[in-house]
Amino acid sequence: MQTARFRAACGGLLPAALEFLRGMVEINSFTANAEGVDAVGDFIAGTFAPLGFSSASVPATHPGFGKHRFLSTAPRAGQPTLALVSHLDTVFPPEEERRNDFVWRREGRRIYGPGTNDIKGGTALIFLMLAAMREAAPELLVRANWIVALNACEEVDSSDFATACMRMLPAGTAACLVFEADGGSGDEWALVAARKGRATFTVRVEGKGAHAGGGHAQGANAIVQLAETIVRLAAITDYGAGVTVNVGTISGGTVNNRVPHAAVATLEMRAFDPVAFARARAAILALGGDGGVRSMGGHACSVAVSLDDECAPWPANVETERLLAIWQTAGAAAGLRVARQERGGLSDGNALWPHYPTLDGLGPRGENSHCSERTADGGKEPEWVDAESFVPKAVLNAMAISALLHSQR
Repeated sequence: MQTARFRAACGGLLPAALEFLRGMVEINSFTANAEGVDAVGDFIAGTFAPLGFSSASVPATHPGFGKHRFLSTAPRAGQPTLALVSHLDTVFPPEEERRNDFVWRREGRRIYGPGTNDIKGGTALIFLMLAAMREAAPELLVRANWIVALNACEEVDSSDFATACMRMLPAGTAACLVFEADGGSGDEWALVAARKGRATFTVRVEGKGAHAGGGHAQGANAIVQLAETIVRLAAITDYGAGVTVNVGTISGGTVNNRVPHAAVATLEMRAFDPVAFARARAAILALGGDGGVRSMGGHACSVAVSLDDECAPWPANVETERLLAIWQTAGAAAGLRVARQERGGLSDGNALWPHYPTLDGLGPRGENSHCSERTADGGKEPEWVDAESFVPKAVLNAMAISALLHSQR
């Protein structure tokens, strides 16, 4: 009975939720466009106000970014707190959207546009779910303290937002539910229970310049040394252990008639398991020191490896598995198959799970996040969200949250 009520309410409210999504998509909120990020935050706050949410903002630490937003209902003593997590920013600069004519466009069940899948579609689904609860099961809304937590700079950094959450969410928050896109296909829905951690590094090689014709032997080629180091970096990849190392950029030298005196590479490493992550990080940093490429006079290239930033893994854990089990049980009752997924990409879940029970992948289904290009042959297709995925996913989340709140009694 409850499933039918939620499904009917969600179906009736879907046009309003998609119109809300359209309003968000039409505001550019590239991370570095602080004005646009804040405009999306204002628009969301205005949309949630009729549902009883007030808005507070927390400036991001980075001066060029917008403000994190926390929308909350009036405190209800003795009731559990649920945090519904999304983010305000996208990866698309305004000029890229204009150049590729990347705008809201609906073609059948697919809706194209910046952030439709990552993650404005998730924010729209939060709205749809809560509005349907108000219509179909208003008793649920008064049995929790609701906070919609919106990161201003998730595409760049989650640690700053996590610090803000520690200030804005009460101790003992029952769950942080992250509305990144669903990862399933066909008749299977997939939620995220773990994510890889990521560390980025810079490798700088200092060699010895020399004339490439008359003094080649007196030089120590920094590019050759960097190439040898890159081979060793690539060897740290271990698919069996879930560890990947990707050298993303290289540069070095100045002109062809000079033995290059300097070269630089940047790279990232990812892993699910914290022990494997720490082992790989140590192996990368251990590559610093004197290299094997030397001049005839004995001058060795020097290799310096620096850790630029890192976001720790979100490994499998008891609290996430407990939440996943609730969603799977609710899905079975609603006739929806729910699978468990681990992802290589980062989300706010990486930063939140050590502090709160966390589950991810609660948003709608789509594809091609972070892509704005389209080609006539279909080889390139921009980001899109499946309009027909909103209702079943909102029903699943509403049913599961109902069960979660009952378990908190």
